[in-house]
Amino acid sequence: MNKLLEKTLKTGIKENKCTIGTKQVLGSLKNSKTIVISESVQKNILNKIKLDAKKIKIPMVQFKGTSVALGKLCGLQFRVSIVSLNSISDSTIKSILKEAEDE
Repeated sequence: MNKLLEKTLKTGIKENKCTIGTKQVLGSLKNSKTIVISESVQKNILNKIKLDAKKIKIPMVQFKGTSVALGKLCGLQFRVSIVSLNSISDSTIKSILKEAEDE
């Protein structure tokens, strides 16, 4: 996975500028700048988040890995299905999305 996403996630968690977990992300979509979703998310939840994010124009990154791998990427000892970053620059978002497309 790309290093920029890993660095951004770890920084967001360290500085408490992200939301982790499906229910928490759904409840705080308005405050999100971008959303990272693992492949482990159930289809019905994935569709709901995609629909809601599209309505309020929040970019999404599809993480190519399981929730265990996303948790490790975040530097956490547990599974993470969805992470929303609340404080991230637009240029960093564009770079992350571009790297995700190139994979």
